[in-house]
Amino acid sequence: MRPAYHYLDTGDLDGYGSLLHAGALGADLECPPVPGARHDITRIVADGDCAVAMGRLAPQQWEFVDVFTLSAEGMLRACRRYYGGPPRPALSGR
Repeated sequence: MRPAYHYLDTGDLDGYGSLLHAGALGADLECPPVPGARHDITRIVADGDCAVAMGRLAPQQWEFVDVFTLSAEGMLRACRRYYGGPPRPALSGR
């Protein structure tokens, strides 16, 4: 997982492509490079053919969760990205 983010952060799309399964389709890979951004990964959780990476894009400070589907060989088959909403106000008086 971490090499994928390194390749995206450095703009090395050939390197990123080397991690993709041969059957991966562009439409299935919704983890796009964000120009000028760096992925700060806070947690990776994996089970079977699924892996989830949580983190923040810097300097934009956008929180994200990427959900990956992996091939039997561990290559990236699909990815879907979810962004966090606006910061929530702190709870007070509780």
